[in-house]
Amino acid sequence: MLRLVGILLTVLFAIATAVLVWPQFFHLELTFPITQIIASRIALAVAFLVVALVAALLLLARPLRGFAASILVVALVGAGSIGVIGATRGYGSDALPQKTDEAVRVLTWNTAGAAVSADTIAGVIADQQIDVVSLPETAEEVGEQIAIMMRDAGRPMWVHHVNIQPEVPDGPQAWQTTILISADLGEYSVIDSSLDGSSNTGSVPSAVAMPVDGTGPTIVAVHAVAPRQGDMSQWRSDLEWIADQCPEGEFILAGDFNATLDHMASFGIDGGTMGRCIDAAASTGNGMVGTWPASLPHLAGAPIDHIMSSPEWQATGTLVLEDAGGSDHRAIVAQLEPAGR
Repeated sequence: MLRLVGILLTVLFAIATAVLVWPQFFHLELTFPITQIIASRIALAVAFLVVALVAALLLLARPLRGFAASILVVALVGAGSIGVIGATRGYGSDALPQKTDEAVRVLTWNTAGAAVSADTIAGVIADQQIDVVSLPETAEEVGEQIAIMMRDAGRPMWVHHVNIQPEVPDGPQAWQTTILISADLGEYSVIDSSLDGSSNTGSVPSAVAMPVDGTGPTIVAVHAVAPRQGDMSQWRSDLEWIADQCPEGEFILAGDFNATLDHMASFGIDGGTMGRCIDAAASTGNGMVGTWPASLPHLAGAPIDHIMSSPEWQATGTLVLEDAGGSDHRAIVAQLEPAGR
């Protein structure tokens, strides 16, 4: 009887391991609680290693030796598989190439409202030579302060802003998203459907800014709702909307996606990560570096903040900033170059 129970438990553990290592195969990556469990691949790998350690200790008990050996093998396969997946995405690269004349540098930073000062953000923009800034949870007033600082520094930027409930005075900054775009890239305008919410993410706003003269990439500042148990349907809808923002043409997506690459498995087309857009961090060795919560070590967190671009642009380097500036999200910088040039 004990042997049959051991076999049953081993089979169940093997199935659970397969689901957590490759949830996309079972179409469960968008299902509660699988979504939450797989958010941090490294944490999951550590959990498998802990199970392997316990199983190794149980090998000392003769009656449990067969069961413990089976669990040990499955746990090591699970941890090893995650390690291989991580190696393909990258465990961290902290260098950007020298900026070229044609390069565009993009910064995204969920500032958690007023947690990050305008001075701090402007300092990063100046230090990293940023051209496009996506700031979920950032008020328009903060964006204007940053723009003034950049103008005084000789690098003027235009401010664009979306507030999902402008009629509510002093509402939470999570209802707002701000974009800054270098004047060198030309004049941009946020499309009406972003401003009035007729086409947007549902609970927290994203913003779509298009070049007025039609020259240059459309820039989408992304903010999807977090996948809490009661918000799973809205979260999936937000991801569908984000993927739809990268059809044919030149696009740059940047912001708080509240989703990892695993969650996005069903949203890419033509080799893209979301729509036709390709994740910059994963293509430059930073795909496993966590951006939230900033209180955890880089590899222990969830990589839910992203910069992506359509195939017309190629990421040549990314950087996850160490100092979160008081936010619970780390910022990401990506250097994008016109593809094929």
